[in-house]
Amino acid sequence: MDTQAVLTMLQEAADEFINPRFESLARHEVMEKNPGDLVTVADREAEVAITARLLDACPDALIVGEEAVAADPSILDRTEHADHWFTVDPVDGTKNFVHGSPDHGVMVAEMRGGDVVRSWMWQPQHGVAYVAEKGAGAFRNGERIAPRTVGEVAQGVTSRPTRVGESLDGLPPLKLSWVCCAVDYPQIASGGADYILYVTTKPWDHAPGALFIRESGGVSAYADGTDYDPRFERTPTPLLVAADPQLHERLRSHL
Repeated sequence: MDTQAVLTMLQEAADEFINPRFESLARHEVMEKNPGDLVTVADREAEVAITARLLDACPDALIVGEEAVAADPSILDRTEHADHWFTVDPVDGTKNFVHGSPDHGVMVAEMRGGDVVRSWMWQPQHGVAYVAEKGAGAFRNGERIAPRTVGEVAQGVTSRPTRVGESLDGLPPLKLSWVCCAVDYPQIASGGADYILYVTTKPWDHAPGALFIRESGGVSAYADGTDYDPRFERTPTPLLVAADPQLHERLRSHL
């Protein structure tokens, strides 16, 4: 599938399975996979549809969907040796979605081995698409995003509530992020914040944004400088995403 076709497919899946349920979920359509970890019928139905479309186009690819892994964790083990694979996050920011916040998205990333080569983030309620291709740039609704330089006073956010209020290198205290990677990463690229600190690094959450932030001039790497690799989770090692390399280098030693 070409890049635009994948984006169109995500938009169609959102129109069919997600948007009709926004602010309209019935109680029985919301479940818990684990305490506090919500899933809805929209997540499950959208993932099935997206997975089927990807397999139609790439029958030999491994599809790593968030809900499929919840049902069969062994799928993640296959990523280490997969030549061609995709991640699918049908409703990123499910808790936001359930609570009526527009800050949720549909995300897909394409990998060749451990290399993220294309990624898509569609925010259906905001009507904004973020697309990246390795070596070709990062785009917001078709317009290329230019790299930006962060000044001395950088604002950071985190998706981990227990780290809110911490300060790195004397910078302003960390605020809570948008708690949705499909929103967090674009905010870093566009200036809504300058850096973000993550603890959990599931591939469906971070593979799309990792490529997007790199193609927009930023860095997604661990405290030791190792680039994010979607095949391996390094929890509890923090993942630091920064809008420019100089800021990343400045902050990573403080983690």
